Amino acid sequence: MSGSVERVRKAAEDAGLAIEIRRMGASTRTAEEAAEQCGCAVDQIVKSLIFEGKDDGAIFLFLLSGASRLDLAKAAAAAGQELKRADPRNVRDRTGFAIGGVAPIGYENPVPVFADRKLLDFDLVWAAAGAHDAVFSSEPRALVEAAGARLADLAE
Repeated sequence: MSGSVERVRKAAEDAGLAIEIRRMGASTRTAEEAAEQCGCAVDQIVKSLIFEGKDDGAIFLFLLSGASRLDLAKAAAAAGQELKRADPRNVRDRTGFAIGGVAPIGYENPVPVFADRKLLDFDLVWAAAGAHDAVFSSEPRALVEAAGARLADLAE
């Protein structure tokens, strides 16, 4: 198991979140690919998006339903500053996750996390587990709690 996948497993265990990490054998980098591999609706995929604060360079994690688009103004209001998308190298350097494997949990350094309320509409959601082909499923409220996320209206 890769180091980033192991961090996700350990973070779930530490948070009391019972998960089974599945290596799909094919890419789950996009919400559409993940939904196909997981056999679920695109809405049930949790997108983990990293943005950077324009004021201080802090990074923020936003969790959205796979078919949703982040409303940047709403995200900035939640974060308390204007935001820009973090470049892939910065994401990897600061989170330990590569784009396509960014997980909602498993960060070595605390990251402010915000989750869109729409995620709570589902009985089960699927999230990246630290690698381009690794996923896990969870009850959404349990995932939000394990991630330490604040609920907000974030989607366009």
